[in-house]
Amino acid sequence: MLAAVGAELNVAIGMARLGHKVGLVGVVGSDPFGDLVLRTLRAEGVDVEDIRVIDEANTGLITFDRPAGNVLSVNYFRHGSAGSFLGKVDGEKVSERAPRIVHVTGVTAALSDSARAATDVAMRAARASGALVSLDLNYRAKLWSRKDAGIALRDLARNADIIFASEEELDLLLEGPGDDALERIQRELPSFGVEELIVTRGALGASAFVQGSEVTVDAFPAVAVDTIGAGDAFVAGYLSALVDGASVTERMARARVFAAFAVTRSGDWEGLPSRAQLDAATQASEHIQR
Repeated sequence: MLAAVGAELNVAIGMARLGHKVGLVGVVGSDPFGDLVLRTLRAEGVDVEDIRVIDEANTGLITFDRPAGNVLSVNYFRHGSAGSFLGKVDGEKVSERAPRIVHVTGVTAALSDSARAATDVAMRAARASGALVSLDLNYRAKLWSRKDAGIALRDLARNADIIFASEEELDLLLEGPGDDALERIQRELPSFGVEELIVTRGALGASAFVQGSEVTVDAFPAVAVDTIGAGDAFVAGYLSALVDGASVTERMARARVFAAFAVTRSGDWEGLPSRAQLDAATQASEHIQR
């Protein structure tokens, strides 16, 4: 199956399906794959005005192979791709849009030095304009080393208001040994200006740490068909609820439902719900612990 995918794209589509005004900044190649990305985003109601189309490089590719059982092999063809041509000029476009939230991920920062600089510029511009900045660490070992990722992500974290991370990624935010990572991070992040830390645990649920309080949710019951994109769906659910003015408890409740929708169908974002579908699902009893 050929489809347009990507961490930021998945979040953008998820929020657009709930009726939020969403735009994506990026670079694609002047090729059939770039055309597919643009067509998909337009069809889902995402503004693509700030996506550049270039002739110098091809659109990046990713392949998923499941040769046996639940073993999934993911291969990236991103080196030298159009996305790696993202630069400071692209990051500066953020301030022109006056957004309420700017969301970035470690995947973009891993593509090239210029893409990392663009991410940094976008985050700084967003903060300067009064927008909230959301960072999903989204570490991918096939794109860069853990050492390089840690250096870059710690720097980016200093300009984030909200950070999403899996338990396995937490030590990337720390210098030195990663023992008691969660406890150390909760002490250190406020000095950066980070107000919210959301830690995901896959099928074991997730926790939000906000202003000294913790809200933990179980995973929403679902029959998993494909878990790719569940993390991005969780982010989209959380940020959409934040835009709607929901409390932390309500944000986590929506996020877990969004993630459940994502795993019920094959593909990164195809299973994400409309507002009506979401409202129907959230009538189910919530399993939230404080």
